[in-house]
Amino acid sequence: MPSEHGTTDVSGLRALENIKVRMTVEVGRTEITIRELLRLNEGSVVELDRLAGDPLDILVNGTPIAKGEVVIVGERFGIRFGDIVDPKERALSV
Repeated sequence: MPSEHGTTDVSGLRALENIKVRMTVEVGRTEITIRELLRLNEGSVVELDRLAGDPLDILVNGTPIAKGEVVIVGERFGIRFGDIVDPKERALSV
């Protein structure tokens, strides 16, 4: 929050630092019928709406915040942030 001198009140932001949020990485989406859903089994493949190599959507509490790509960190998957959504645009999408 800007103070009377136009600077940001950092102490107000510190109160929010320990609040947990849910980060989700979305590979893609598709729509299927209940019939198709019931016929899925081990080895089934469902085509998504995204091309291989396209950036993935990164969402926080369901709000898109960035695009990214999958990376390997040791034995785990990670996400490298790329295109960050402007904070003003994020506020408008809530």
